[in-house]
Amino acid sequence: QVPQSVVGAGQLYVMGEANGPPNAAGYSSTAPTAVPFPEVTSSWREDRKNVTLLPPRKLPAESRYADLIEARQRTLGSMDLAAQVRLPTGCSEEEWLAFNTVDLFNELNLLVGAISDMCTEHTCPTMSAGSFGWQWADGDKVKTPQPLSAPKYMEKLLVWVESQLADETFLPVQPGQPFLPNFKKGIKVIYKRLFRIYAHVFHTHFKAMVDSDADAHLNHSFKHFVYFVKEFDLIEESELEPMADLINLLMRKRDAEASAGGAVSP
Repeated sequence: QVPQSVVGAGQLYVMGEANGPPNAAGYSSTAPTAVPFPEVTSSWREDRKNVTLLPPRKLPAESRYADLIEARQRTLGSMDLAAQVRLPTGCSEEEWLAFNTVDLFNELNLLVGAISDMCTEHTCPTMSAGSFGWQWADGDKVKTPQPLSAPKYMEKLLVWVESQLADETFLPVQPGQPFLPNFKKGIKVIYKRLFRIYAHVFHTHFKAMVDSDADAHLNHSFKHFVYFVKEFDLIEESELEPMADLINLLMRKRDAEASAGGAVSP
């Protein structure tokens, strides 16, 4: 279970590790101008915005996502998270999943990069979250699970996700290009694996995040991730078990706010 200090915390953030391939195909050389989670301002995030494992990914402005990019810029910070994750009128679910997955990848990429000084081969020899642990296999090039340190696991995970998002057969960019029939199945695998980064950070590095004044950012980021996952049923409940207490708390608060009329309509 997540420590009680985590469950009762107000807000928290996420990040990644370093030494990814320079100028990876499909990535912008500069960070996206639109911040995925603008509601929480953080000097900690500002200080580390260039510390990423991989170059941040940016969807082309002239693409099938142009209207979504423009709408996000127009409504930046004006909606609560529950409203933010809902499918906009006139947008296909596939495009909405693709659009938001790129943002969430960038956020986790930042998290892994920013914790590289506290999450090392020495401090985290296994990829774990409390009593839960994972070995690396991508089901393609690596089919036999391999025990890896947490930083190595997260590096391989983010590189693998990057390869999925850069594949226009899987995540089409041009208008009119169809999504594959198994697109949502593939997206679910991405989210199941990305969740493990949050689980590791909360269980292993939460105190250090608090000491770095990063707890508000981490909690907010995780809240956004959970709301989106729950809205589109992207992760099985059994996979969420390492963070079940905090997730249940977040969902109760969301439902209470909605019942009280606190939710903002999109």
